[in-house]
This record gives sequence, C-alpha cells and structure tokens, in this order.
Amino acid sequence: MDALKSLIQSILPRRLYRALLKPYHLALSFVAAFSCGFPASTMTVVAVTGTKGKSSVTEMLYAVLRHAELPVAVAGTIGFRILDEEKPNLYKMTMPGRGFIQRFMKEAYGKGARYAVIEVTSEATLQFRHYFLFLNALVFTNLQKEHIESHGSFESYARAKLSIGKALARSPKRPRAIVANADNLHSEPYLALPVEEHLPFSYIDAYDVELSPGSAAFTYKDTRFSIMLPGSFSVMNALAVIKTAEFLGVPLATIAEGLANLKRIPGRTERIEEGQSFHAVVDYAHTPDSLMALYEAYPGRKVCVLGNTGGGRDTWKRPDMGKIADTMCDEVILTDEDPYDEDPQKIVQEMANGMERTPRIIMDRREAVRTALTLARPGDSVLITGKGTDPYIMRAKGAKEPWSDAEVVREELRKLAGK
Repeated sequence: MDALKSLIQSILPRRLYRALLKPYHLALSFVAAFSCGFPASTMTVVAVTGTKGKSSVTEMLYAVLRHAELPVAVAGTIGFRILDEEKPNLYKMTMPGRGFIQRFMKEAYGKGARYAVIEVTSEATLQFRHYFLFLNALVFTNLQKEHIESHGSFESYARAKLSIGKALARSPKRPRAIVANADNLHSEPYLALPVEEHLPFSYIDAYDVELSPGSAAFTYKDTRFSIMLPGSFSVMNALAVIKTAEFLGVPLATIAEGLANLKRIPGRTERIEEGQSFHAVVDYAHTPDSLMALYEAYPGRKVCVLGNTGGGRDTWKRPDMGKIADTMCDEVILTDEDPYDEDPQKIVQEMANGMERTPRIIMDRREAVRTALTLARPGDSVLITGKGTDPYIMRAKGAKEPWSDAEVVREELRKLAGK
C-alpha cells in the first residue's frame, strides 16, 4: 500500500494528490470500523481533546472509572489499557492510524470493557480517525497556538479540533455531553454544540484551593479533593474529570477517592525519587503556556532543562520558550530533543535568541540531565521538559534513538548517590 501511494504521489500533481487523500482516509476509516463490527456502537465512549492536558485528563478519568469498578479501556499518548492490562504507547503518535483504534476497541470489548476513554488529536482528524467512535461525551481542555505548520494556520488547527465536537453532534448516542473549559477563549463553539448536556467547568468552580510542589487540594460542591499533582492546571484537569465522571453517574465521593489514589501520571509532572534533597520532575510541557504553568507550580530555585519539541515544526515558539526559561529559571540548560531532519544546533540557538542571559548549551541530553542534577541544591526543583513519556529521540532520516527521560533521571540520581 505504501509503495502504491508513493507511485501515485510521484505521478499526480501535489494538489490533486492531497485532494485524493481525503476520500482514501475516510474510506480506510469506514472499512476499519466495519471490519471490526463498529465496536464503539456498543460502548460508552468519551473523547478527550485540547492543546494541553489531554493525557492528564485521560489518565485521571481512567483512574476514577476503575476506582468506581467500571470496565474501562483507555487509548492515549502515554499508553493503552484494557481493564488492568497496560501497554506503553511506542508509536510516537497519540492515535495511531491504519484502523488501530477500531481494532483496539474491538479487543477491549472482547475482554469485557464497556467504557472507553480516547485521546484525540487534531492530526488524527486529518485522516478521519475520530470517525465511527460514536461518542457519548467530549472533553475539551483548551486551545492554544500549536501545530501551525502541519495545519497551515491557527484557524485550520482550530477547525480540526472542532471537527471532533461535530462528530459528537452527529453521534446517535443519547444523551451526549460536551465538557468544556469555560475559561478558554475558544470554548464557545464547543458549548454551542447541539447536544443534550453542556457541562462547562471553570477555575472558580473550585474553592479553598491549596497548591504546593507535588500536590493540590480544593473543594467542589462541598466535597474535598486532594491530588498528587501540582499547579492550578492540575485543578482544571481534575474539574474536567469530575464533570465527566458525574455525567457518567459516578458519585462525587467515589471520584474524590479515585483521584486521591492516583499517585503519578508518567511523564506529566512525574516526580523521580531516589532519596535526593530536591525535586526532580519530568514533564511534557511542549508549549510556552504549559512551560510557564509548570514553572509557576514550583516556587523557589529552579534548574531547567529544555529543548524544543520537534524539528521542522512550530518554529515560532523557540525564542518564546527560551525567554520563559530565562525569566523563570535560575539555571537554564538547552539541549537536544527531537531534531528530526533539522540541525539541532540551529534549533537550540533559536531558543537562545529569546534569552538575555547566556544559557548552558549541552547537546548530549543525558549529560544535560546529569549537569542539572549536580547543580541542584537542597529544596530546589530540577525540571526536565519536552519528552514526557516519548520513547525515542527522533533524528534525521527517520532514525530513532531509544530514550526515557524518567529512566535517565533515575539512573543519574543513583550515580550521584553512589548507588
């Protein structure tokens, strides 16, 4: 099939070829769903989308539904779970193609799952992978400037996201619900979708909020919630989960217990503990807004390691992220991340162009992590961003270097401690 596509691409004009891709991908999506027996039609399906927070909301909602003893499957950036079976996502894409999601849901149903939480990206919509999911609910976390090159413009990116909402509106399921972040400027079209239940959430829904490095607590509808995740953004993610779980019939007390029992989300403000006297945190943080939110969640002295998420894309944010690190971090180390076919030195220099101070530039990512850990003092926060749970560093010509930020931090902490 790939060889045939390459042949057609070499023969046809680029514009015509791209036009033909749409019906091809739509047909592929239908055939995959049909061949699997349209598994989503027999399940309660919740989609989660947004620029930031998708993976955290997906993982938190899974934890709540499992605590409520509901048979649930989840597919997202971090991994794939069916009931209590778990596999990491090694595809370097949130929602793999070629009918993957339909096969996953068929397998989940066959193993007893009756609920599914699916993380859906704008990139997936370009190939109609969100079709035939027959949604019961959609969670919209937020919309920020991102993926501009791949979509052509922010407006095209926004339309791709909203197409998931339109898929919810077309769903034959009843009732359908849209759960949307009312604090985000782009929530209006979501909350206007023609569905039965409109469930906005806002930071003002939480009161008596207490934030500290590593945790947050707040009250919602007279129920106290405590989560082992830091920052106001974690409170917003929790509110999205609470609203969704309420729609699914889970009592507030059970939701609170499920969130309290969630000790970590891999690659999302993930704390690495090896007995050190400072915080060591691995986080995805791939936009200026998410980087700033992470840094704000850790007051005090910060040692920050960052690159830029992906060569050849979203080049506009490189100086912005450098500027944020320069402003908010006491020590900044710029390093290699996912250069793909772009010169990694050029990427890092474009980040440095946004800084007033001269940063440390250490292209070897392990050495950058090691240096950051040696610079840390008791009580500091070492914040390593950009990769999260990404299993590879992506290099030129499709080369993949196996990688885990969390494992590298753990190994280097053990070396420092002489273990």
